Amino acid sequence: MKVFKFTAFLMVCLQFSPVQVFSQKIASGPYFQEVSQEIELPLNAGLDVVKLFKHGNTIKAVTSHGIFYNKEGQWSGQPFVSGIINATSDNSQTVWMNNDKTIWSEKGDRIPNPPRTDGRQSITSTHWINSNTLLTGTTHGLYTWNGAWEKVTSFPNVKINAITQDNEGIIWIASDEGLWQNKSGEWLDVDKIGLALGHDSQYLTVTTGINGKDILFSSPKAIASLAADGNHWLKRGADGLPYGPVTTILETDSLLWLGTPKGLIRKGKNWRYYTSKRWLADDQINDILPIEPGKVWVATPNGISEIGLKAMTLEQKANGIEDIIEKRHNRIGIINRSKLAIAGDINSSFLENQDNDGLWTSCYLIAESFRYGVTKSEDAKAKAKRTFEALERLETVTGIPGYPARSYVRSEDLLAPSRSPHPKNWHPSPDGEWQWLDDTSSDEIVGHLFSMALYHDMVADEADKKKVVDLIDRIVSHIVDNDLQLIDYDGKPTRWAIWTPDSLNRSSNWYYEKGLNSLQILSSLQTAYHFTGKAKYKKVYRHLIEKEGYAQNALQAKMTDPFDISHSDDILNFFPYYNLLKYTPKEDPNYPLYLQSLQRSWKAVQSDNMPVWNVFASALLKEDKDLNIALREIQTFPLDMITWSIDNSHRWDLRVDEFPGRGRSPQAYIAIPSPEGNAFRWNTNPKQLNISGGGKTEVSGTYYLVAYWMGRYYGYWE
Repeated sequence: MKVFKFTAFLMVCLQFSPVQVFSQKIASGPYFQEVSQEIELPLNAGLDVVKLFKHGNTIKAVTSHGIFYNKEGQWSGQPFVSGIINATSDNSQTVWMNNDKTIWSEKGDRIPNPPRTDGRQSITSTHWINSNTLLTGTTHGLYTWNGAWEKVTSFPNVKINAITQDNEGIIWIASDEGLWQNKSGEWLDVDKIGLALGHDSQYLTVTTGINGKDILFSSPKAIASLAADGNHWLKRGADGLPYGPVTTILETDSLLWLGTPKGLIRKGKNWRYYTSKRWLADDQINDILPIEPGKVWVATPNGISEIGLKAMTLEQKANGIEDIIEKRHNRIGIINRSKLAIAGDINSSFLENQDNDGLWTSCYLIAESFRYGVTKSEDAKAKAKRTFEALERLETVTGIPGYPARSYVRSEDLLAPSRSPHPKNWHPSPDGEWQWLDDTSSDEIVGHLFSMALYHDMVADEADKKKVVDLIDRIVSHIVDNDLQLIDYDGKPTRWAIWTPDSLNRSSNWYYEKGLNSLQILSSLQTAYHFTGKAKYKKVYRHLIEKEGYAQNALQAKMTDPFDISHSDDILNFFPYYNLLKYTPKEDPNYPLYLQSLQRSWKAVQSDNMPVWNVFASALLKEDKDLNIALREIQTFPLDMITWSIDNSHRWDLRVDEFPGRGRSPQAYIAIPSPEGNAFRWNTNPKQLNISGGGKTEVSGTYYLVAYWMGRYYGYWE
């Protein structure tokens, strides 16, 4: 198998040239997908991995219990002591380890009576400067061992954090009081001859670059390089450094890998920050080892994580998500999140009803319709048909013509209680075979009408085309016949499915939804008129335009600053544009207003870097709306779709917005990429700093599927 370098990944996956001609594809062929997996250690090794070495074709993992060997994927080794806290390798590639009492080699040699201070462990670092001499840093100065211990009296009694040696034999020491250099037998504190004052004379680690000449070091606020060619550099939060202090530095293949107490950092042309269980066994990084080009092992107190690259195409990723949906997300045709009984364990997956099953199932039908439009795949057609039938059942189970339920279950199934603060109730279907959830929202209506119209136009056979038209007719008739409201089981309007002018135009309670719901009903009416030709839909449409100003209302469909921003409304905002612009004749005098409304909505979400909206806006406005960003986001979309708890509030590179997000959640000024956050669904704030997923849910991946297949359909990528 061909080995791909990280540098190639950075060039191909993270850097794109601006699109010159809108009709051109901006990507084709394979790319490199970041992947992570846990490296399973022997049970008797424990999980606290202190250091990693690679000598020949053998990987050596030093844990707090001993040294263990991995050769061709097989582990060997036995624990022999507890409390190992440090390890180093000599010139013969022999590993030496120490706890608070003894220093051992992997061959069984011992160095007795290591330096101690007041009876306590004091060793902080070790380094063989030649085959006979071990240099040992402590909390109170520097010692050498060459058959006997001797304190280096010319070095101050300061805490030493790291020792290294460049290819000219110069020794470098990072300490709590200076960055020291020993050249020609004399110690020089480089900090005293002009290093930036911001380092505060405290240095956490020091190592050589890949050329053996450059000196890389860290301080509490930055990382820096003393370059042999004079091209020194300094990186801090303002330069993109995600977090620190950095305690481990590794340079390989023109990349920097940085370990911190809260995650792993990769620096190439761009920064990448790995944190949470998606990527790491533990956020505390003890060591980083290059395994081969494109792959590193990361030592943590909770085991070893492998982070590498996998060459694939976007379609292969899409097919993988399809497999996941079939295995863990299909509940009687309903497609939604799966739950995990054990955090992070996909083998503990189970399905239960959820409040917005109808909307998320519609999203899957959208994806399968675009997929069929691109591939003409029989699998896509079958899944689209199955999903349409699920949406159809949502309406038939209620026994109320044109009223789709939020969700359904079989009559004998157990019910998961609604988590909504607004009461929702379950009812039996007329035939007694099903139970259905009431208080249907506008979410379901916009999802049903967009997805079913798409299914009709792109996938359905003649029999299903008629079913689609009849169902659209029943839904919109129900709304029109009930004063532009959905009427629930109890004869009263549902909480959110309200489009009547008395509410939108004449009640302050609906100020926030006024533009949004005006856009929705205009789209619904145009959709129904297009498919049925019934004059009543055109009549109501004209009334709302001419007498109630709904087209003008729709100009402000997306609420923006200075008002509270709701990302959960973005689906309700963007979905209606598709049918409205598709089924409204361009000669309609309000058509330019709808385009203007979409332009405004796009500007409001542009900084969110949500690929689905980039693709929607590009397709409907017929111009490039950050398609390069959309491609970057779907390429970096992780294969692990578990909603882990993630905290980005500590990051140095993310400026915190003075104004919080909805629910007073702290947010950044810029969008956080999905691999570093949890922007897996359309209703997510991609700038939110703290996400409390807990690893107990796996999303279905329709967010990716719609962005990818819709982009494919419109020719943006292959």
